Amino acid sequence: MYRPPAFREDRRDVLRAAIRAHPLATLVTATEQDIVANVLPFSLEVTARGDVLKAHLARANEQVGYLRAGASALVLFQGPQAYVSPSWYAGKRVHGKVVPTWNYVVVQARGRTRVIDDPSWLVDQLAALTTAAENGQPEPWTVADAPADFIQAQLKGIVGVEIAIDRLEGKWKVSQNRSREDRVAVADGLSAAGRHDMAGLIPLD
Repeated sequence: MYRPPAFREDRRDVLRAAIRAHPLATLVTATEQDIVANVLPFSLEVTARGDVLKAHLARANEQVGYLRAGASALVLFQGPQAYVSPSWYAGKRVHGKVVPTWNYVVVQARGRTRVIDDPSWLVDQLAALTTAAENGQPEPWTVADAPADFIQAQLKGIVGVEIAIDRLEGKWKVSQNRSREDRVAVADGLSAAGRHDMAGLIPLD
């Protein structure tokens, strides 16, 4: 991933937080014959041996074959993103030499894959995923809320995938390369557009 120095983000805690806040990611695998991509929700486990991504996908999905063969995986997590209008920049009124851009947050994880058929592993992964997603619900749903025989039947149609991360990198393109005056103006513009998530990421100091 192209990462100019101003936009690099390598702090592990920041990258982990972004993954957990935006767990729906694109899993990409490649062989000499094809490139396959699927969108999956991931859970992140931090272990003594390193960070591990866990997910599940349909057993009938063609990507399972690539994963079973130990294909290298690229997982793309997309965080907040927003268009930045050049009309917000103070420079527009001074010299007019400004153009539109796009601010965004992205995390890329790479690693070797392992396919898991163990029902107990799958139940644990489903529980971790839904517990995180259900947090804040008035009546959080759990796997135990569904009939056991129904869950067992559902498990037969999916497989688990585990990716031991060997490379994790982020890119935070949030106007760091602009003057303070421009950064304040962009934050104000995003806030006025209701994009407080992006506005809050712009460094103002």
